[in-house]
Amino acid sequence: MDIDSKFALASRNALEIVTSEELRALFETNSKPSAYIGYEPSGFVHAGQIITASKIIDLQNAGVEMTIFLADWHALINDKFGGKIDNIRVCGEYLKECFTALGVKDSAKFVWASDLINHSSYWEKFIRIAKASSLTRIKRAMTIMGRTEDEAEIDASKVMYPPMQAADIFELGVDIALAGMDQRRAHMLARDAAEKLKWKKPIALHTPLLVSLLGGGRMDPVEAKMSKSNPNSAVFLHDSPQDISKKIKSAFCPAETEGNPVIDIMRFIAFPKLGSIHIDRPAKYGGPIDFASFEELQTAYVEGKLHAQDLKNGAADSLSTILQPVRDYFEKNPKNLSRVKELSVTR
Repeated sequence: MDIDSKFALASRNALEIVTSEELRALFETNSKPSAYIGYEPSGFVHAGQIITASKIIDLQNAGVEMTIFLADWHALINDKFGGKIDNIRVCGEYLKECFTALGVKDSAKFVWASDLINHSSYWEKFIRIAKASSLTRIKRAMTIMGRTEDEAEIDASKVMYPPMQAADIFELGVDIALAGMDQRRAHMLARDAAEKLKWKKPIALHTPLLVSLLGGGRMDPVEAKMSKSNPNSAVFLHDSPQDISKKIKSAFCPAETEGNPVIDIMRFIAFPKLGSIHIDRPAKYGGPIDFASFEELQTAYVEGKLHAQDLKNGAADSLSTILQPVRDYFEKNPKNLSRVKELSVTR
């Protein structure tokens, strides 16, 4: 595969690359670049992760060696599953299966935070990053863990989280840090520290966030992202077609496209995965309709040629189709999903 093709694969559907020039230069100078993406094992995986899983696959197809980082100690700091590390690790095993079910190639390497924290080199990097960063900057970056700056006053371990996330990148030695836009501050912290410490700067590759089904994305897409903590705000990977339909039917769906979670499902998931969309609708409303591109669908919706309910039906059907392999996987391999369901009830 030539450089242009690799760059196109790596960058497609990305919301931001810091920087595009560095990414292209990486492909020009390195035949086996590396990347990582980190996840807290903190509960059910929702449909928003289809976006990052698709980007993992794009990078793999571009010849990038992928590491999926299971941030178990980070989840403990963030009070997930009551801070019980054994339960967090159960969820981590479930996370591995989610990526397999979503089609991530088995060449991806899974690494636990527990694998790094026993290395003195990791803590040296952590301290150097902390020394190179102001407390104000670190506290401002706490939004990466879904926390406010003020919450550092409740539990001092929370302040450790941003420099730990930056240390993860340098200890793994990767060229690219991949994440949703909600992790941008951690990546910028890492890049700033690298510049001060004369370390290799990680390229930051950011994907869009899927807005909560309850809406609010016009205010702040990061604050209003789909969240596993509110089942009504998210479609989970294991949801049945009936569950998906019910959730999408109740979703916020304004006449405009900005901050519209149903439109975002079409934009960021349905069209990239399926290529084109077929929407069934009664003959009295114009009959079935097909869209070859997201732009066609968006125009039809804005012009009032596609009703919100028909849009929702199309989104629900598309998600059900895309998630069928995941449901099939967990029907055959139910153990870890069942354990996470039990933990989520009792947490």
